[in-house]
Amino acid sequence: MTWLTGSVSEILDAIMLEEKEPKDQAALDNNVSAIIQEVRTLGDQAVKEYTEEFDGVTLDDLIVSEDIITEAFERIEPEVQQALECAKENILSYHTHQLEQGFIDFPQTGVMRGQKIVPLTRVGVYVPGGTASYPSSVLMNVLPAKIAGVKEIVMFTPPPKDGVFNAAILVAARLAGVDTIYQVGGAQAIAAAAYGTQTIRPVDKIVGPGNRFVATAKKQVFGKVGIDMIAGPSEIGILAQAGANPAYLAADLLSQAEHDTFARAFLVTDSKELGEAVEKEVFAQLQTLPRKEIAQQAIVEQGKIILASSVSEMFTLMNALAPEHLEIAFEDAMSYLDQVENAGSVFLGPFTSEPIGDYLAGTNHVLPTSGTARFASALGVHDFVKRIQYVSYTKEAVQQASQAIQVLANKEGLAGHARAVAMREEQK
Repeated sequence: MTWLTGSVSEILDAIMLEEKEPKDQAALDNNVSAIIQEVRTLGDQAVKEYTEEFDGVTLDDLIVSEDIITEAFERIEPEVQQALECAKENILSYHTHQLEQGFIDFPQTGVMRGQKIVPLTRVGVYVPGGTASYPSSVLMNVLPAKIAGVKEIVMFTPPPKDGVFNAAILVAARLAGVDTIYQVGGAQAIAAAAYGTQTIRPVDKIVGPGNRFVATAKKQVFGKVGIDMIAGPSEIGILAQAGANPAYLAADLLSQAEHDTFARAFLVTDSKELGEAVEKEVFAQLQTLPRKEIAQQAIVEQGKIILASSVSEMFTLMNALAPEHLEIAFEDAMSYLDQVENAGSVFLGPFTSEPIGDYLAGTNHVLPTSGTARFASALGVHDFVKRIQYVSYTKEAVQQASQAIQVLANKEGLAGHARAVAMREEQK
């Protein structure tokens, strides 16, 4: 792990120097653009050809059949299904609080204005395959959309080479209320979701994590459809003082480092002794971690122990880093919540480890990464609705407002705007 100390600006500069765009990004952009164009032109044919090329699977049907989904319920371990059902209830109970109500306002005689909340019509949820196939993410992406009232939710996931899907993925999709599952992955899935094919109708918004091909494709189709975010590597930031349990802190750092080799894990503390104890514990725990190679590379290359001079400076640093997951490992953590300005999700107290939020608390684990918590929030019900505003003026109200409107319109050189109002003022 790398130790950093010095002024806040020096520490932040040192971290920023490490954040560079991959050298092959331009080539990746071009490859993904070609895939999207091919899917737009050839539809199902292109989707099937790319699936055979990238996934090694020849598809007859793009849709996962009901028989396959039924069989998944027969294969899934009972304790896994029970855990998914428990998580579902907690996610529902938390996200139901996010439901928005429209409003209507009468600021003066003859004027009515308001806002109505309208759910999206059709949403596509991307679910990765392979080692990054997480059934918990299915629940986190689908259930807020269901609460919002989205009329149709479809899922895209790569087909397995052996034809046997991860049972938990399909069961989670059915428990959450997915209407149709397409066995399509990669950039071709994003293109199909955005533009449609002979089999796949286009969606209004695409959510869900994916590899670099998927993330790049989401970026390129944004504007044609909405997207949730461009997710970077997973990250965790922990604030801790002397007296904190180094074993707990090390375990929490590794809980994110095991995601992938680019994951970021950093501890901010005002105690050098605690930092040294955590570092020692991290490498001790690594030895028994099944994903040791992945976690070790992430810890060695991106792991940070940042030594601050005070609690105030600790929060200043963490707010500047704007972590995806923020743990405040203080006994009185709640009293410090007001000092948090930038974070995807906050975990309060020494016993509230980050995985609690990943799986069971009900808070969403689809979070802004790479510092985007400065302006973005966790996925929620609000991501699946539109806010449509409306206004109504009577003739008398128009006559009262007409002069101010015309002054502003003429000031902007838009005489047509002024005329449209003036005509109604003049009407007797």
